Amino acid sequence: MIDLYYWTTPNGHKITIFLEEVGLQYTIIPVNIGAGDQFKPEFLKISPNNRIPAIIDHEPADGGAPISIFESGAILLYLAEKTGKLIPQDLRNRTQVLEWLFWQMSGLGPMAGQNHHFSTYAPEKIEYAINRYVNETGRLYAVLNKQLADREFVAGDYSIADIAAYPWILGYERQSQNLEDFPHVKRWFETIKARPATTRAYEKAEALKTQALDPDQSRDLLFNQSAKTIQP
Repeated sequence: MIDLYYWTTPNGHKITIFLEEVGLQYTIIPVNIGAGDQFKPEFLKISPNNRIPAIIDHEPADGGAPISIFESGAILLYLAEKTGKLIPQDLRNRTQVLEWLFWQMSGLGPMAGQNHHFSTYAPEKIEYAINRYVNETGRLYAVLNKQLADREFVAGDYSIADIAAYPWILGYERQSQNLEDFPHVKRWFETIKARPATTRAYEKAEALKTQALDPDQSRDLLFNQSAKTIQP
């Protein structure tokens, strides 16, 4: 059983998509980042960077005590290795998946995130910052488009590399990007969007957002889960 500490962000969606794809049992523990749950001491015990997602695996492969993992890329890699799914076993294909997983973690996610911030959330609209991150996001879309020109998915077969990138492409309009300019990305995007596991993952996100979780309930959930013994 996996406890998933989650909120409805692109990085959170990566993990629900993976879990839905592989059919691994999991429980969502809401961490309402709008209410500041990510700064609570009980959450920081498993995610010292005060970011979602994080997980606790109660049945690790070594048979030992429950183990906690933070950072979405590390979680995807851990779960792929645990299940033997959505990551190739041969050296060359596995290496390519890891290249594109880290490309998303170091490039697409941070740049698109800064794009969102300066274009939408910053109290002062700074033209230089907006242009910088819109242009860099577009450059990364072009890199992905070129990679997808001769293959269905980022590294051949569907993998954690695709799952990592998809939620960040979902916000293309907010990032001032037009998928018509990136036809291979558009085809890839629509293919992943249509997968049943993707649909289920986003349905869970919508259900969580509409629940208007009571802050005390969220606090109690976090406290009760953190009381479990974990191995950092």
